[in-house]
Amino acid sequence: MRPIPKTPKAWLTEIAAAYHDAHETLPFMPLVDVEPNEADLFHLAPHVAIKFRGLPRSRTKAAVDAALSSYVATKDHVPGAFNNPYLSFAFCYLASHFGLGLIKHEEVDDVMTFIELKPADLGKAIDRLIGPAGNKVA
Repeated sequence: MRPIPKTPKAWLTEIAAAYHDAHETLPFMPLVDVEPNEADLFHLAPHVAIKFRGLPRSRTKAAVDAALSSYVATKDHVPGAFNNPYLSFAFCYLASHFGLGLIKHEEVDDVMTFIELKPADLGKAIDRLIGPAGNKVA
């Protein structure tokens, strides 16, 4: 189990690791008749949150409900907010933690503001882990 990050920068690092974890499922998606699409990895954010926090699978519904309901509500009110798959994932990952009662709404806002002000930092952190063109770095 990973400790909850204490700073926006620490969250950014963890979100990059969580994105990498989700990204590693892409090659296996065709095995279950799912078209691999990086833009849809945000759907996995709640599952990775459960995994990283070491929580039982019985908590998955709360994480998924929080992430996806927040995603839909935000997407409807802020068109274009989730054009970047990294930001979509980050938002859902944080919303999952909120839905699990692990962080407060203000923390979600603070971390998302930090990430939105420097989206390239999240991109660089993720790219360091998944490598160029989405290939995992050895």
